[in-house]
Amino acid sequence: MTHTGDFGRRITHHRTRLDLSLEQVADRADMSADYIQYLEDHLRTPDMGTVARLAKALETTVEDLLGGGRDRPPGPGSAMAEPVLEVLKPEECLRLIAPGGIGRVAFSGLHGPTVLPVNYKLHDGAIVFRTAHGGPMDQDLRTGLEGVDIKIGFQVDRIDEAQRAGWSVLVQGPAHHVPDDELATVADAEVTPWAGGQRHLYIRIVPHQITGRRIHGL
Repeated sequence: MTHTGDFGRRITHHRTRLDLSLEQVADRADMSADYIQYLEDHLRTPDMGTVARLAKALETTVEDLLGGGRDRPPGPGSAMAEPVLEVLKPEECLRLIAPGGIGRVAFSGLHGPTVLPVNYKLHDGAIVFRTAHGGPMDQDLRTGLEGVDIKIGFQVDRIDEAQRAGWSVLVQGPAHHVPDDELATVADAEVTPWAGGQRHLYIRIVPHQITGRRIHGL
């Protein structure tokens, strides 16, 4: 039985992020695919030379691959030499956020502008996430009027610190509290909140406007 450690999980995470096979990472790092599979599956951190080659192959940093800097905001470094800011089409924005993950809900709350992270899925063209009954996204996102939803913002981004690049997508649309008689339309979205607890209220955001930006090199 294998015992995957944090280092192995981070290799798998970045390999999945880049949609690379073991063989492709092995070719980039000049290693064998079997050795990379071993590192992903076992509690072992190799020598720093190997870590550096893997970090370069996975387009990340040695610090990130070793788990450092997890408690600081991303992107403290300087910009790349000749950055390009690209405006993304809605179709590309949807492609980028389609895998799901973590996004941020932005709305006007009881105490003013509020932004909260949630785990989400893109399901049948809509953003779906779960929250707690009675929580801020339950109470603050209700108009009190039948059939009238509050329009909110939903933002997703990915930052590549090693390349000093990344993208950001903003979805704007009404936040619809899914009632019990509509649960069948979202139940198979399989959204799992990392925060745990009793989060049985589904909220669906139907995109009315989708915008995005990408920073990359020439």
